[in-house]
Amino acid sequence: MSQIHVKSPKHCAKQGLAVDKFKFNKKLFYTFSTFLLSISALIFLVWLVLHPSKPQFSLKEADIYQLNLSGPHLLNSSIQVTLLSNNPNQKVGIYYDILQVYASYKGQQITLDTTLPPFYQGHEESNLLSAALVGNGLPVAPSFGYEVGRDRTVGNMLISLKVNGRLRWRVGTWVSGRYRFNVNCIAIMPFGSPLPTGPLSTKQGTQCSTTL
Repeated sequence: MSQIHVKSPKHCAKQGLAVDKFKFNKKLFYTFSTFLLSISALIFLVWLVLHPSKPQFSLKEADIYQLNLSGPHLLNSSIQVTLLSNNPNQKVGIYYDILQVYASYKGQQITLDTTLPPFYQGHEESNLLSAALVGNGLPVAPSFGYEVGRDRTVGNMLISLKVNGRLRWRVGTWVSGRYRFNVNCIAIMPFGSPLPTGPLSTKQGTQCSTTL
């Protein structure tokens, strides 16, 4: 004889509550997902419409006060740099959270990183950035002295001034995540007087390359 299982009203009530709870959670999940998708789509649409342009940098002035070897392969350096930073966007502001500046020569870093204070740059706003770049006892390649001597014979030397940093875009009250950017400026330094008695100086509006 087969057994007949009869569910009690209490059991049916529990099963009904479980089904209702599952339906409620499912509805809540779909509602929350739709809300997130809508917000993401709105942000993406604003981003596409505004399409912020990367910041522009130019070299205003560079002065080398010291660049000599204190040992066979140890360098002492002192360079003063002034850069102009420009935000070309009409509706997008820029937060510069991290700014690190250093100089390099023939692919070798010849100063330590100098960190500039963070700042906010409004629409189509420009800011002058000054940095004192220093290096004491920095190891360099054995060919460093030869390369400098050859440039002295030619009459000028090329120094790369680099900026590495992180920025955020601001559109109204919305602020984006951080983006890495890199700036490279080439300074042509004429050998007007021997170092270290007289600084090598260049004053120019050289446009720098910026990658984002």
